[in-house]
Amino acid sequence: MTSTLISFVSDHGLLGVLVLMVAESCGLPVPSEVVMPLAGALAGAGHLSLAGAVVCGAVGNLIGSLIAYGLAARFGTELLLGPGSRLGISRRHLELADRWFERRGLVAVFVGRFVPVVRTYISFPAGLARVPLGRFCLLTFLGALPWSAALAVGGYVLGSNYASLSSPIEKASIGFAVIVLIVLAVWFLRGRRSGAQREAT
Repeated sequence: MTSTLISFVSDHGLLGVLVLMVAESCGLPVPSEVVMPLAGALAGAGHLSLAGAVVCGAVGNLIGSLIAYGLAARFGTELLLGPGSRLGISRRHLELADRWFERRGLVAVFVGRFVPVVRTYISFPAGLARVPLGRFCLLTFLGALPWSAALAVGGYVLGSNYASLSSPIEKASIGFAVIVLIVLAVWFLRGRRSGAQREAT
């Protein structure tokens, strides 16, 4: 994966950075923790503009997030209550998600951009809950810009040793993913249990 990303960015420059960041924000397994430090390292070697790489990273994140948001808003409910019902997902789960986003969804959209794994998928529940689109765009871009900048500048400073930055972040992402999965599993099981209790009464 890493060698493929290196070749793609090296061959396509800023357009490659933009495309890969769009792909990551759509939910595809393309880690920005590799893409942006690599772009920074190439900028340090004089092959790219550092500012251009940062902007392309943030704009790519926004475009990909809008695609994920749109897909969830258009098809999310049908998929979750259709095929998803076989997994025990109910309308109550969707109502819980809506209420959660009503209370703190905008904060989650912004803060989630700084959390590995979460930043990739936060657009889907935001679209499902139909978070106001204008605010979603603004907070997504404001969150993506410093994330992209920090990774790119790190790669710029480290040069060919940029992997020493991306590797620890990738490993931390695995831990975050496990935590997120555990939280989702607990939320899902609690929803099923309370639903079963209501049906029994």
